[in-house]
Amino acid sequence: MPKLIGAAAVILDSEGRVLLVKHSYAKNNWDLPGGKAEENESAEETAKREVHEEVGLEVGIGQLTGIYYDPNYDMHHFVFIASNTNNLIPQPSSPEILECRFCSRDELPKPISDFTCKRIEDALNHERQHLFHTVGPRKWIE
Repeated sequence: MPKLIGAAAVILDSEGRVLLVKHSYAKNNWDLPGGKAEENESAEETAKREVHEEVGLEVGIGQLTGIYYDPNYDMHHFVFIASNTNNLIPQPSSPEILECRFCSRDELPKPISDFTCKRIEDALNHERQHLFHTVGPRKWIE
């Protein structure tokens, strides 16, 4: 069975707030734009495509800020800093997304998972030492 790969993008606005999307399924939770890789697609390409599908932005993929291994799904999840190259306003552009907005890291909307919070913290931590993390089942902050 092929390995599962996922990727997400951390996109900041000029005030350093992070772009989050609200899912229309499961817990209607807030998350980073991202998702599962398609066949013959790199993690960078996945992040770029998912951002475009979810919020309609063309982004430039920058630094890798973390690789998260989830043993429950045997899945690696990559997170990149991405830049909103055309400075367009993100808009929900998939039925999976109810809304999207830039959020201050001190006031993240709920429900949100500890996994999403950790990926944001790691991405914004310029002192980060380790890129590789093993993650457990999601805990929900509601």
